[in-house]
Amino acid sequence: MADFENIAKQFVEFYYKSFDSDRTSLAALYGQDSMLTFEAAPCQGVASIIQKLKDLPFEQVQHQVSTLDAQPSNAQGGILVIVTGVLLVEEEKRPMSYSQTFQLLPREGSYYVFNDIFRLVYPAA
Repeated sequence: MADFENIAKQFVEFYYKSFDSDRTSLAALYGQDSMLTFEAAPCQGVASIIQKLKDLPFEQVQHQVSTLDAQPSNAQGGILVIVTGVLLVEEEKRPMSYSQTFQLLPREGSYYVFNDIFRLVYPAA
């Protein structure tokens, strides 16, 4: 039963390492039926998702994961992954908190991102 936790941990490490070094390399992790909602802006399909990630208003970013929770999500072997953490953009000294949720589904002996929801988390006023 704990295998889903190892898969989630390996996925998250690979995803953020790839995101931080070359966002276009994430294309292999998505499918044509994948959907990304980034700060309330949805896009679907590999090309649209990668274009959205390329168009983000920064070149350099570093993700630091604080928490990672995972659960099996369906009888076909899906995994729900919820991540919280901080990110540093460019030379910014103040980290920004974020939350990201992934729905991973099996595909050809591996997994792909079916759903991806990203939100910055702002401090309460």
